[in-house]
Amino acid sequence: MTVNHDSVDGAASLRDQRARQEHIRHHVAAHGSARIQDLVETFGVSSMTIHRDLDVLQSQGWLRKVRGGATAEPSAVFHGDFGHRSNAMRPAKQAIAAAAVELIRPGQAVILDDSTTALSLAELLPGRLPVTVVTNFLATIKLLAGAPGIDLVGLGGAYYPAYDAFLGMRTLEAVQPIRADLLFMSTTAVTDGVCYHTSTDTIQVKRALMAAAAERILLVDHTKFARRALNELCPLTAFDAVFVDSGLAPDVVADLTAQGVTVRVVDTARA
Repeated sequence: MTVNHDSVDGAASLRDQRARQEHIRHHVAAHGSARIQDLVETFGVSSMTIHRDLDVLQSQGWLRKVRGGATAEPSAVFHGDFGHRSNAMRPAKQAIAAAAVELIRPGQAVILDDSTTALSLAELLPGRLPVTVVTNFLATIKLLAGAPGIDLVGLGGAYYPAYDAFLGMRTLEAVQPIRADLLFMSTTAVTDGVCYHTSTDTIQVKRALMAAAAERILLVDHTKFARRALNELCPLTAFDAVFVDSGLAPDVVADLTAQGVTVRVVDTARA
């Protein structure tokens, strides 16, 4: 039998490339950033190879390339690594979730989006049983799977690892027949009373979830009002209520209220 050494070498090279990219991804997620020169020295490859690795990881949504390296920090075009998002503003998210969960009455059907703030609310659902939960967020599905008193509906579709969520056309199709009592969701940024997000795929699903709910609740910590994202989602007035922590400046709250937004400020210090 003749062995094609080129094929063997190519397969080994591909395995090395994937292993290197996986290591880079975990390093950036754990440390928040990485320098190209350090990665070059670690792996013994050229800077061009590292640049190509970072391009691939950025296209998959794992990190954001910056001058001289990569970062897990979100930007107008990068939503941030899941681990980074989970840890960011966690006390505020928990306080917001604790206030918002009081809106749920036993027996209702509730939609939770793929946000980490909605995930914080999911952790509190055992106190509101029985309840039906609809979600496209794998983290929420794993959290609630098999929980007594919770009927769980997982929305399928294409799985996006960087978001840990199901998105795309099949997810949109799965949402169409659903009608729920409440939707709890978040967004990447709020600018001039309008919600923005980095991903158009996410926006399409969020809009479908909004159309499927009788009442829409937005959960946002105050840092979202200082961020920027590329794609417009909807105005804040599209929500029946907006829950935000007390870190949001009072004059901003007053401006939003004057625009017709129902703002619920959660005293995070007291919580």
